[in-house]
Amino acid sequence: MKDNTLLEINNLHVGFRIRDEYYDAVDGVSVELKRNEILAIVGESGCGKSTLATTIMGLHNPNNTKITGEINYKSQNLIGLPESEYNKVRGNDIGMIFQDPLASLNPLMTIGAQIDEALVYHTELSSTERKQRVLELLDQVGIPSPIRTFNQYPHELSGGMRQRVGIAMALSCKPPIIIADEPTTALDVTIQAQILDLLNDIQEETGSGIILITHDLGVVAETADRVAVMYAGEFVEIAPVDELFMNPKHPYTRSLLKSNPQVGNEGKELHVIEGTVPPITNMKRKGCRFASRISWIPETDHESVPTLHEVGDNHFVRCTCYQTFTFQEGK
Repeated sequence: MKDNTLLEINNLHVGFRIRDEYYDAVDGVSVELKRNEILAIVGESGCGKSTLATTIMGLHNPNNTKITGEINYKSQNLIGLPESEYNKVRGNDIGMIFQDPLASLNPLMTIGAQIDEALVYHTELSSTERKQRVLELLDQVGIPSPIRTFNQYPHELSGGMRQRVGIAMALSCKPPIIIADEPTTALDVTIQAQILDLLNDIQEETGSGIILITHDLGVVAETADRVAVMYAGEFVEIAPVDELFMNPKHPYTRSLLKSNPQVGNEGKELHVIEGTVPPITNMKRKGCRFASRISWIPETDHESVPTLHEVGDNHFVRCTCYQTFTFQEGK
């Protein structure tokens, strides 16, 4: 691994058992996370973004999941680690902010006790030192009354406050890698902005690498350094954030950007991407997976075995269809 690389994923496949067959939800993904970087992973629901996150965290049941490839951290492949070894990494080296803070918090435990759990497991701090650390964390994430919140239960807090608690839990052991899975979903615009500012502050203060999973391109433009666009279990485009927004290449990336509301386009119809993301049991495994949603592009413009091509400095695009892609007239 390179000196500035925190996490390196190589040819990762994550298959779920449905009846007696395994179907890949993440299919041959390779990417790296660098120090002091916010890497955004974007795409529609069902593209495999959250599956990738939970795989990095080692949260899948091995009885119904088949995982191959490499997730390298500190020159060690995390795939296949015994649970006792993975527990040493999870929380201490890699922290995760979950999409639904109410579902990820234990309703029967106080906020203070839940944040304290990782400190008990990963540190040798005394109970007094741990409580002080928890109060510091609650203050750091912008909770106005840390002492009061310490003794409250999740149902007593608003959605924004619960999300801040989730961030505090992820930060408790100062992990060098943070995974944020849709951290602003279901929050109002004001709270979204506060949460994003908080993530930026944390990244600048700790120098951690953050994997930000989202479908919100506005969030990406505001926070990310680099973007990986995911479709049907594969990365179809990877580029620095400014390059991706100024010079998008893949038809899927261009379609996502065109579907996003734009200043100055008031009164105009939003672009709608034809079709939907296929279920993993019915996913095309050969050829360009986006071809069915741009049916007006000739089959000959697609690669039979699409690969990532470097089309610029650190800018990669899958398949050759980007070279001739145009939007349908009037759409």
